[in-house]
Amino acid sequence: MKFRRRRDEEPGINLTPLIDVVFLLLIFFMVSTSFTRATQLAVNLPEAEGVSAGGAGESMELVIQANGRVKLNGTLVSSDRAALREAMEVELANTGQRALTIAADGDAPHWLVVSALDAANILGVEQVTIATQEPGQ
Repeated sequence: MKFRRRRDEEPGINLTPLIDVVFLLLIFFMVSTSFTRATQLAVNLPEAEGVSAGGAGESMELVIQANGRVKLNGTLVSSDRAALREAMEVELANTGQRALTIAADGDAPHWLVVSALDAANILGVEQVTIATQEPGQ
């Protein structure tokens, strides 16, 4: 009896399931990734709605005007970073208050507010409040 010789199939890896998994992962990452660009923030300051924190008389008051003038508890202070920090340090030593209220004009230079916050952080001020007004006032 003569048997036919069977042709052996070449061993190989089926790539179809692998390609399916790769495409599923690609779709997952495309859907879960956000493609937003950081452009510009629209910020309207200094109006805010909310409940007053109260206790404003127990803290130092730093007023920053639109023209760059800075007053600490009613006393005119230089807007220089070092001078502002020194004035706040003297006021902290005299009064012992560990709270600060910053009342900055909406048109005040931003670097003045950042300088005040930085000085408060260095001096160990425990509570910083940004003063705002209700809309329409």
